[in-house]
Amino acid sequence: ALLLRTELFLTSTFQDCKMTSSFTDKVDYLNYFQTRKLLETYFTYNSCDTPWNRMLTSVLKKLHQTFCLGGITGDTLIDISTRPCFYQLLSACESFREIIATDFLQQNLKELETWLKKEPGAFDWSPVVKFVCELEGDSEKWREKEEMLRTKVKQLLQCDVTKKNPLEPMVLPQADCLLSFFCMETTCKDLDTYVQAMKNVTSLLKPGGHLVLLSSLKATFYMVGQHRFSCLYLEKEQIEKAVEEAGYSVKLLEIDPIQEKETFALADYHAILYLVARKIRTHDSLLDNCSNNNLLQNP
Repeated sequence: ALLLRTELFLTSTFQDCKMTSSFTDKVDYLNYFQTRKLLETYFTYNSCDTPWNRMLTSVLKKLHQTFCLGGITGDTLIDISTRPCFYQLLSACESFREIIATDFLQQNLKELETWLKKEPGAFDWSPVVKFVCELEGDSEKWREKEEMLRTKVKQLLQCDVTKKNPLEPMVLPQADCLLSFFCMETTCKDLDTYVQAMKNVTSLLKPGGHLVLLSSLKATFYMVGQHRFSCLYLEKEQIEKAVEEAGYSVKLLEIDPIQEKETFALADYHAILYLVARKIRTHDSLLDNCSNNNLLQNP
């Protein structure tokens, strides 16, 4: 059964909030983030040769290589900050028994639920699904792929990577794989917060499990509709160091430069970093310390 758990963050004092802080905060996201605008701007996938289509095509190929050809499998995958998107789960759903999608924003979780339940007005992911099926050898099986993904997504949970337990108040068994795309750099205002957030999400992963990370490099903002949202400016070395400090061994790191400067009007990414890492040690954390209650597996 699909489980949608959200918390009420809005209060009357938020209604007059303006995006005036130097780094976009949680209240700004609650008030100004437009879920459908994000999808229409960045994920309207078609045959047009646009920078965003090329970027999405490249990411889908990497995910196919990682999950369908790379042998990363297991029982449970947790997607950290799914946003209102499913593209990142289309290859992974072949390799895991269950998927837990998470996000901070209630409206993003609602958008996911709309698609999962085939409700009217759901975003059309079929062009993306057809391309992934083409990579797998049969583009005609896209409907079966959609149904497989719907059956694999078992829970929709609220997530806040700045918390010691990002899924608080839920305490779940550690997963076999974590997926995190464009999450922590849009959540963390400084490098120290980013490093701690990496450790926080890592506590949700079994020793020996894998992290699949997609991140912007040297970005400071991205646009959703008329609203500008902050990104933490990160270099490759800073991300790699944060991953290693969280207890991982990096297995794959690829960087795709952004050549088209016209994309800077929407997001000033200079490159996209794709990373696959294996957790080789644990940190003292809330979830690791819960192992004695038999909810989690011991390292």
